[in-house]
Amino acid sequence: MSFFHWGDIVTAFASFIAIYMVIVIMFYTIILVISMLQLRKEYQLDRVQVYEDYMEEIYTKPVSIIVPAYNEEAGIVHSVRSLLSVNYPAFEVIVVNDGSTDHTLNKMIDHYDMKEITKVVRRQINTKPLGKIYQSAIFAHLFLIDKENGGKADALNVGLNFSHYPYFCSLDGDSVLEQDAFLKVMKPIIDSNEEVIASGGSVRIANGCQIRNGIIQKIGLSDKPLVVMQIIEYLRAFLMGRIGLSRHNLLLIISGAFGVFSKNWVIAAGGYRTDTVGEDMELVVRIHRLLKEKGQKKKIVYVPDPVCWTEVPEDIKFLRRQRRRWHRGLFESLWIHKKITLNPKYGSIGLLAFPYFWIVEFFGPIIELSGYFFMILCLFLGGIYIEFAILLFLLSCLYGSIFSMAAVLLEEWSLTKYPKVSDIIKLFLYSLTETIWYRPLTVLWRCEGMWQMLRGDKSWGEMKRKGVSE
Repeated sequence: MSFFHWGDIVTAFASFIAIYMVIVIMFYTIILVISMLQLRKEYQLDRVQVYEDYMEEIYTKPVSIIVPAYNEEAGIVHSVRSLLSVNYPAFEVIVVNDGSTDHTLNKMIDHYDMKEITKVVRRQINTKPLGKIYQSAIFAHLFLIDKENGGKADALNVGLNFSHYPYFCSLDGDSVLEQDAFLKVMKPIIDSNEEVIASGGSVRIANGCQIRNGIIQKIGLSDKPLVVMQIIEYLRAFLMGRIGLSRHNLLLIISGAFGVFSKNWVIAAGGYRTDTVGEDMELVVRIHRLLKEKGQKKKIVYVPDPVCWTEVPEDIKFLRRQRRRWHRGLFESLWIHKKITLNPKYGSIGLLAFPYFWIVEFFGPIIELSGYFFMILCLFLGGIYIEFAILLFLLSCLYGSIFSMAAVLLEEWSLTKYPKVSDIIKLFLYSLTETIWYRPLTVLWRCEGMWQMLRGDKSWGEMKRKGVSE
């Protein structure tokens, strides 16, 4: 009798995991189809002519580029250099030194001949105290603000208070932009007559690329498997997930590494929250909420073409810290705005986007980890349970590796950022192995992030930078 009950429990659990994975696979399949159609539609256009029209200042909107920097001495000079060389008619660069303990401040002062200036900063958002403010004697549109350490969100709020222009871009201190990135990411904002109030661009991995003086010279792959798998993961997240969600105004994340926002709407929403580790997602969710509550039909979109290249962890220790922090940030954003979930007042954001992020993105790692342990258990139980294990493994392969392979093919089909055929083949072959080793690791780390959250651990975790530019 007890065996019968045990068998029923095992069968029910296997069925639950299988049904969950089938639902997720169906969702990703729909997203993949939407992404393919959208990419094909966009890349049949004459891209060069489309963007050349926006080089005239009369057609564009000026942008403030805010770069929060904490201990970024390895790459800050080259990152700023890449920003100063972007093709865009009107912009300013504001580097906010968030109490760095290394030579970030001195490197900026020395390299760009920064001179102290006196300026009254309008305090629209409360922040930590400011120190000195500098302006470059070489580039009049480059500013440097020194401030007491308060975290990335606080540094962004300082940049918001200081900024002069109606739109701003948040950019990580270790990032390198392609020269036409701003023309491309601003296009939907300009074309929409202010219906689009935020636009996010693609983020790609700079490790393995040849970058000199803040400019991409040659795109390539790292020889480190951990980095290659992150490249595939980014392709999947951006080319599949965000295109599909953006198509129906369901986008809840604009990467903190590269996104442009209407300053008025961000200030109306209260700026960046300083008590969460996922400040970029939380801000986007809060803007969506504000729009719905005010009955405003504005859009937040993702543009696949503009590319920001950023350094990712090469060491498993730092990658683990990053993924645990990301998952905590996801929970904080969902929990702070939990009233949106399944609330018809918030339209498709409440009825579709929030349930997806709760079920697939947040609780997904727990179900997946349970599935991995269950597959191992089934192998020991033998008999019909081996068939359960095989079924779950095949579904896992479809869920992980197959969709990652599809993302690599989408990259080659549309953007073709990786010019060498050998690089595409390498990415394709690596994607086949995702289910075997990389995905279980990230699932485990995300579950650890949940455990940290339950213990009340709010630490950021040190992220060591090597710098990607020569």
